Amino acid sequence: MVGQIVTFSTKGRCAANAATNSRHLIHMKLIHPHSGFWRALTTILAFATVLPPTLPLAASPAMEKLFYILKQKGSITADEYDLLIQTMKDEEKGAPKASTPAPALEKRLTQTESKVENLESTILNTKGQVEELSRISDNTSPSTMSKTDLDALLSDKWYERIKLRGYIQNRFIGLIGDGDNPGVVQPNDPFVSDTQSLGIRRGRLVLSGDVTDHLYLYLQTDFMAGVGGVNALQARDVYADVSLDPAREFRVRLGLSKVPYGFSNLQSSQNRYALERPDALNSAVEGERDLGAYFIWAPYHIRNRYKDLVKAGLRGSGDYGVLNVGAYSGQGINNADRNGDLHYIARLAYPFEFDNGQILEVGASYYTGRFVPNTPVAMGALPAPTVNGGGGVRDRRVAINAILYPQPFGLEAEWTWGEGPQLSNDLTTISAQALSGGFVQAVYRHVFANQAEFIPFVRWQHFDGARKFATNAPKNNVDEIAVGFEYIPYPELELTLMYAHGSRTNTTDNPAGAGARYRDVDYSYLGIQAQINF
Repeated sequence: MVGQIVTFSTKGRCAANAATNSRHLIHMKLIHPHSGFWRALTTILAFATVLPPTLPLAASPAMEKLFYILKQKGSITADEYDLLIQTMKDEEKGAPKASTPAPALEKRLTQTESKVENLESTILNTKGQVEELSRISDNTSPSTMSKTDLDALLSDKWYERIKLRGYIQNRFIGLIGDGDNPGVVQPNDPFVSDTQSLGIRRGRLVLSGDVTDHLYLYLQTDFMAGVGGVNALQARDVYADVSLDPAREFRVRLGLSKVPYGFSNLQSSQNRYALERPDALNSAVEGERDLGAYFIWAPYHIRNRYKDLVKAGLRGSGDYGVLNVGAYSGQGINNADRNGDLHYIARLAYPFEFDNGQILEVGASYYTGRFVPNTPVAMGALPAPTVNGGGGVRDRRVAINAILYPQPFGLEAEWTWGEGPQLSNDLTTISAQALSGGFVQAVYRHVFANQAEFIPFVRWQHFDGARKFATNAPKNNVDEIAVGFEYIPYPELELTLMYAHGSRTNTTDNPAGAGARYRDVDYSYLGIQAQINF
């Protein structure tokens, strides 16, 4: 190609100088460390379009075809394609004479070079943005990138700020022995019963991202939420984080979001080892979410540590701050307030990192408010119980937790104490009564050379309290031990096998009359789950 340009560019000194310049330009493109074959080829072809029509490289069907292919592959835009074709056709009809001054030709070459460089820069920058976007957030909280870096990364590309992800949990529960455990009911897992066994436990879809420099949005839906005994599409999270400083260390969260109580309630179901959360902690906020407003603070480096715990596969809770204080409705997910009296909450947590890289997170939480139980119903010949306390029943708890992340051995412990609505032993009143409970879980994490993971675990949980969200707020005694393992052949698929044995109260029973009680049921079951991440 260069030989051709030199051979046919001999009509005068100006043309010779242009050929020499073109040869120099092509040489520089070929040796530039950031150039590829396509860029060199595109430069030569672009140069060819501005040559006089007397040269062999004038417009041809082959060249038009090549430009068309470049357009189809996205190497040039439709406008650029039209411009190049029109330029060839115009010059073919009336090309400048060979005596055209060299400066004019050089100017056109410079313009074409600039367009090619801008084209390549756009392509490379887009690829870099896609790679960077996968690292700026853990999808639970705003980015920890600086305002300057984030502005440069996402300037004029609002659509790049939003990420779409989700997961699906396909689950089977098989009851074992004792006549298949008639009457067993686990509030936070509808498949642990004698009427269901196989289905989709969760089908989550999440949209999240830094919409602006100071506004982060998080929207999550569940396509398999249990509503009134049937599966339905339900909003799980609809909240915004408003950052108060450029480093995003101070922020305010507004909307429907997780109530910052404990550790296990905040840990995503996508990251939990056991199939469901422990009853003692989950009974505080069934569904884990409520309408509220929270002030959240964490130093920049701790925010990054929280994100790293999730990204490194250590199953952290996500970034809910070192300090989290606020107020929420108190009536549960997607339920309207019933008494005009808010619940108030505060949480402190800190992930310590030791010299050997081991991380220990400790935390404490407290909330207080007044809870209005669901409308009581009559039990057999007994009238519906009355609710003590105008405007709701006193509801307050404290929880502490310590999480030693599996590197490779791990240990989790969490306990809660307090008082809340509970049906009296004579089934006549609902009043504030004491409660306590928690869990201890041991974990081992082994990562194979091919990055597959094998994670055995064992968990014991206990609860002596009441299920305040159930009709009549009956007492709920739970003692359970579960053992199982999780195998992750690749990030998109997680397989869990768990065996559980224990005793719990059937809180959906309706005692038949005086002297009757909500009955405790012994049970054993085998749970199998295939989780798809995307």
